[in-house]
Amino acid sequence: MAIIQDWLPASQENYERILFWWKFYPLLCSFQWFVSWYGMGKTSVQSKFNIPGRIAWVTMEVPGFTTLLYVMSTLPAQHGITDLPWQNKVLAGLFVIHYTYRAVIFPIIQPSMSPIHVLVWAMAIVFQVSNGTCLGSWLAAYGPTTQQEWKSQNWSVLQFSVGLVLFYVGLAANYFSDEELREIRRGELRRQAKLKQQGKTVDKHYEVPQNGLFKYMLYPHYFMEWVEWLGYWVAAGVACTPARTFLINEFFAMLPRAVSGGKWYKQKFGEDKIKGKYVIIPGVY
Repeated sequence: MAIIQDWLPASQENYERILFWWKFYPLLCSFQWFVSWYGMGKTSVQSKFNIPGRIAWVTMEVPGFTTLLYVMSTLPAQHGITDLPWQNKVLAGLFVIHYTYRAVIFPIIQPSMSPIHVLVWAMAIVFQVSNGTCLGSWLAAYGPTTQQEWKSQNWSVLQFSVGLVLFYVGLAANYFSDEELREIRRGELRRQAKLKQQGKTVDKHYEVPQNGLFKYMLYPHYFMEWVEWLGYWVAAGVACTPARTFLINEFFAMLPRAVSGGKWYKQKFGEDKIKGKYVIIPGVY
C-alpha cells in the first residue's frame, strides 16, 4: 500500500525526479559557509525553536532507514519482483546497521545532548527521507534486480569485499571516535556533580580530545563516516548513482561544520593546543 501514490514508494519517473533534485542538496547546505551559527552540538544556543536533543535526534534520523525499509518491502511487488539478489539485501542491511546505531543507539548512550534547532531538524528530515527514497528505490526496483544485471555492471565479489572492508572500518572508527567524545562528557558530568555538591558555581567546560584518531585530527568521526559511505558506494558499484550522491551530499554537509569547528577549537584553546592536528582530511586540511 502506497503512503503517497507514485511518491512513497516512488514511480520510476518520480524516483528519477527526486534523484535529480537530490544531487543539488549541497547548494541547500552551502549557507553554512556564510554563517557561524549551527543549531546543534557545542554551537547550540538557547531558542524558543529548539527541540530537546534526544527527541530531535531520533525523530530526524529514524526516517532514513525506515523509509528505505518501507520502499524495499513494497516497491518490488509493484514491479513483479518476487525476490531480490543477495547484493541488494546486504546493501540494505548495511544501511540499517549504520542507522540503527546512529538513529537509535547513539542518542540513548549519549551522556547528554544539546538542544537542536527546528531548522536543523527539518533539514535533517529532508536529507533522510530523500536519501532513503533514492537508495531504497534503487535497491528495490530501479537498480540491478537480477544476478545478470549485476554482472552487466562489471560488478565483482572482490569489489564488493573491498567495499565491505571500507564500510566496517569506517563504522568501527566512527563508533570509537564517538565513544571518546562520550567519555569526555561523562568526565564533565562527574566534575559538574562534584562542584554542585560543594555548592560551587558550575560553568560549562570543554577540552580537546586526544585519544585514538583524535591524536591526528579534530574530526575523525566525520572523516571515517565518509570512509564508511565510500565503502558503501564501492560495494554497490560506480553505477549506483544514489550511493554516490549520498557520499557527495554527506561531504558537502559536514565539511563546512568541520571547518567552522576547527576555527572554534583554535579560538577556544589556542593554536598550541591543536598544533599538529589536521581538522578533517589527513594530510590535506
